[in-house]
Amino acid sequence: MAELERIPPSTTAYVVATAIIAGVTGYFIGQGASLFSSTKEKEGWPNSYNVKVHRDSSDEEYEDEEEESNSEDEGDGRELASFEGNDEEVKLVLVVRTDLGMTKGKIAAQCSHATLACYKYLTAHSPNSPILRRWESQGQAKIALQTKSEDDMELLYAQAISLGLCAKVITDAGRTQIASGSRTVLGVLGPKSVVDGVTGHLKLL
Repeated sequence: MAELERIPPSTTAYVVATAIIAGVTGYFIGQGASLFSSTKEKEGWPNSYNVKVHRDSSDEEYEDEEEESNSEDEGDGRELASFEGNDEEVKLVLVVRTDLGMTKGKIAAQCSHATLACYKYLTAHSPNSPILRRWESQGQAKIALQTKSEDDMELLYAQAISLGLCAKVITDAGRTQIASGSRTVLGVLGPKSVVDGVTGHLKLL
């Protein structure tokens, strides 16, 4: 204890000042290092937030989805019925093939393609259709149903076309989860009773 009491005040002040300077220097060095590392991390969002991206829901896959799926049978619009005098609710049914083993994200993307394909087809071939106007004004009802094979989907498509309904099939290019050329989703849009005549026996997805 006697030796500690003999430490001159100037030495104590020197030690305290050195500790303060070292702490401040360390703080600024740490801040500079974090600035350099954060610029690199931000380039790879969302990983800059330490979020682990699921392999079936990455940005790259959904960019591919936009390019890999397209609707078939463009047609010329002559097969569409006007359904004059029919004032029923209009709905869009999305028939999804369950035998392909698509993930939920893949199914969502394919259903989006089918919805857009039906809408674009109607606006291109029958822009003044009362069916289209009613569907838009009534909330754009969409029902997801399931089918277990491509043959069943083709039969449903043929029935829908024969009744003058807007029907579009989405075909996948096979760059992510399923084989190239796979028909994934059938979209059928029209008056409720007519659509139900084609798809009413199917189970909900």
